[in-house]
Amino acid sequence: MSKLADELEQEWQLRLASDCPGSSQATKKAITRWLLGNNIADFDTLRPNQLAIAKQAMDYRYRILQQRYLGVGSERAYRNLTNRLASLVTLRNKIRTWVCLSRDRQRAVVDVLQEVIQELLNSDRYIQKQIAWIAQCTEDLRLREALLLTSIEEYCLRPIRNQPLLVYRFVNFLRRSGRAGMTHVPEGDRVRLVSESVTLEDTDTSVSLLDSQAVVDYQDNQAWEEQQVLRMSVKQEFESYLKNNLGPEAARWLQLYLKGKSQEEIARALNKPVKEVYRLREKISYHAIRVFSIKGKPELVASWLETSLSEHNLGLTSKQWQEYLKNLTPLQRHVLEKLKAGNTPEAIAKELKLKNNQVIGEWSKLYLAAQALRSAS
Repeated sequence: MSKLADELEQEWQLRLASDCPGSSQATKKAITRWLLGNNIADFDTLRPNQLAIAKQAMDYRYRILQQRYLGVGSERAYRNLTNRLASLVTLRNKIRTWVCLSRDRQRAVVDVLQEVIQELLNSDRYIQKQIAWIAQCTEDLRLREALLLTSIEEYCLRPIRNQPLLVYRFVNFLRRSGRAGMTHVPEGDRVRLVSESVTLEDTDTSVSLLDSQAVVDYQDNQAWEEQQVLRMSVKQEFESYLKNNLGPEAARWLQLYLKGKSQEEIARALNKPVKEVYRLREKISYHAIRVFSIKGKPELVASWLETSLSEHNLGLTSKQWQEYLKNLTPLQRHVLEKLKAGNTPEAIAKELKLKNNQVIGEWSKLYLAAQALRSAS
């Protein structure tokens, strides 16, 4: 084992001893081994930013495991997985649309989702590798199940072109399940059949133009790395912002909070009363929502949280978006349309003969109203 991998193993052993005092040593060792992965020698070759991403990925998977699957009964754990995946607005809408257009209109979203999950377990290469790796980590069947459900959730939620990977797996599922034929062709449209492969002129072999799995695997890896780099960028930008505006303690609070520490643990680390730490948290929350995400780095935060105006309609569903628009004043609606079209606040202020601060103020109200609507749901 490499020196860095040995240090990471010790860190995780200490964390698990603190978080899961009731678990056996074998369970903690198995979880640690699963988190580190089967290529521990590669840790020594990682650059600092890549190592930070790898650590963050391990922490993310661990939090999923701890929150929904570790120590939970089989039926409830599986229900937690389906509930979590079914909560994806984009996927839920796609499944409902497909059910409405299909012959079997009695199927529920969860029923279709379970079929997609089963297909992942049966045929997806990444999940197959995870099953094999988990089997090497532990012989405890209940722990194997918890680790597998965690792997499935983390994999399904990976962002690909601003949509969860599971959405694309669902589309692939529809293609495979609908190979028997086409049920409806719109009138007036032409259907053109294109071969999936071409034969090279100087050889008898053919080359597939639709190697879907290879393309998806590449896109998965690229998008995952891009998302982690983006998250690290947001964290570093916000950390610097807090250090410059609220002081080093605020930046330290953020670091500890992102590690999953409670306010009591943060208070002990900062050597401060818990009440002061709670007040510090409120200050940081105010700056995060009302200053940094709106005036400072809105594009960065919006891309990270998938709540951008242009691509995600502020993270609202189509129904929420319509409700949201109804409650806007004419000025707010005009500002929203201009921002959605890519105009800057300065250009909008000039067009409406307003001050820049007035336009930014309206944008703040729009952003917070959308956030309130998302939270209410």
